[in-house]
Amino acid sequence: MDMKKVLALKVFIALALTLAFTSCKKSSSSKNSSRATGWQINSREGGFQYNTDYKEQETSPGLVFIEGGTFTKGRVQDDVMHDWNNTPTQQHVQSFYMDETEVTNAMYMEYLDWIKRVYPPSDENFRAIYHGALPDTLVWRNRLGYNEVMTENYLRHPGYGEYPVVGVSWIQAVEFANWRTDRVNEHNLEKAGYLKRDAKITDVSADATFNTDTYINAPTLTYGGNEEIINGDSRGRGRRNVQTDADGNETNIYATRETGIITPKYRLPTETEWEYAALGLSEIRSYNLYRGRKKYPWDGQYTRSGKRKIRGDQLANFKQGKGDYGGIAGWSDDGADITNAVKSYAPNDYGLYDMAGNVAEWVADVYRPIVDDEFNDFNYYRGNVYTKNAINEDGSVKVVTIDDIVYDTLSNGKVVARNLPGEILQVPVDENETYLRTNFDKSNQINFRDGDKRSSRNFESFNEDEEGDADNTNLMYNSPKHTITRDSLGNIVREYDKDNDRNSLINDEVRVYKGGSWKDREYWLDPAQRRYFPQDMATDYIGFRCAMSRVGSKSKAKHKTKN
Repeated sequence: MDMKKVLALKVFIALALTLAFTSCKKSSSSKNSSRATGWQINSREGGFQYNTDYKEQETSPGLVFIEGGTFTKGRVQDDVMHDWNNTPTQQHVQSFYMDETEVTNAMYMEYLDWIKRVYPPSDENFRAIYHGALPDTLVWRNRLGYNEVMTENYLRHPGYGEYPVVGVSWIQAVEFANWRTDRVNEHNLEKAGYLKRDAKITDVSADATFNTDTYINAPTLTYGGNEEIINGDSRGRGRRNVQTDADGNETNIYATRETGIITPKYRLPTETEWEYAALGLSEIRSYNLYRGRKKYPWDGQYTRSGKRKIRGDQLANFKQGKGDYGGIAGWSDDGADITNAVKSYAPNDYGLYDMAGNVAEWVADVYRPIVDDEFNDFNYYRGNVYTKNAINEDGSVKVVTIDDIVYDTLSNGKVVARNLPGEILQVPVDENETYLRTNFDKSNQINFRDGDKRSSRNFESFNEDEEGDADNTNLMYNSPKHTITRDSLGNIVREYDKDNDRNSLINDEVRVYKGGSWKDREYWLDPAQRRYFPQDMATDYIGFRCAMSRVGSKSKAKHKTKN
């Protein structure tokens, strides 16, 4: 080759490498340089600290990513039950995560084991905490059936370990989700070196527990203020909670939301999220359109598989017909007579199992017959009760102690803890937060536009000063008011409301549950169907699964289609 050409090629390569190196250096330095002020971010000398290396939210244990979008919520078949409570509406859901399966007996037993170790029921101060978390195993009983083997074994026997937990009320499901949030974040912070290794097992007690909100707002009060735990792993494992300045002085630092280590909360999915995830509409998407509609979580109009290898097999666990819960011996239709182990049937297109059949599932929403899409069609949810942290006189947040535990007696007489030691006490928002605000005007929004006085036939007599003084929902729906009181000796007195003028079971304490169960016929497998049940009661056919909001980008895909 001509020497001039060789020399020119070498010069070109050298220039290209120089430009690439300079570009990388600029990109690297600009990442830690403020676009607002030009100041350095994450400097060893101090100043603004921020996780500039954050990529995206990691999928937390047990969850599956669901990319959000628009869809038609509501029925796509005849309303043979004449409920008229699921009229089709167009809704949009943000991306979120949902449990791959229903919460199993083994998962719930882990929760009970933690409560029993931290709040031993042998101590009368904590007895109601453990008993309040126990599922109601008596839900299996039937006046004309023998099911005692289920009452005694279903929850705890390892043979049912991977079966969905039942006998859990909506309130208990919410408490499980809160507990799960704290345990996952506790584990994440330990792995990152912010908490002492294995403290979650060896050092935890009733007055020394981890709570996510407490750690964020007042980290030094976590674990009852035990500095040995919250100052991280002293054996040098990570030491990410220590900052060293130019003079070699060490200062304890704590993980904040800015670090990206603390995950959003586990919670029950909203009804709209649950229905969207159950449908798995990506299966019938063609470019930017859905081709057709779906009656079940799988594609097709039938409950049996059309695939060659498993043709004729049932795709869910449900009641086949009168007196038929699973077919004849040796040739079972769906492989189960009661519930079945999770993952016994194929998942839907999102990778979610048992979104039809096995057990119905609690969702977060308070029930109303009408979905008010005229007011909102984005992340629709009814049930908001806005609260804020209680503040002490010195300006610090009020953390619940053992002496501050408050117990509530539910409508069925069961006693549950309203809060646990280590949590931040919550109080309703007041005028300090609502004055001259246009998007909400009070703490409790459950009966907004459907149960409040302004939405009733007595709207003309509405007086803003009287709003909230009476149970306005009962003025509209007129449901029974059963009462629980205690006599002078502390015994529970139950009084049934036997008023013949009651004409509804709807109130602010009934929650939606979705999906069919092992006890239901095929009709209820449709994800659009909705039913309701009191939030403090349980059955042998309702379970639950958790969800989590996604932060950041809508999609996990690197290429984001925009047309």
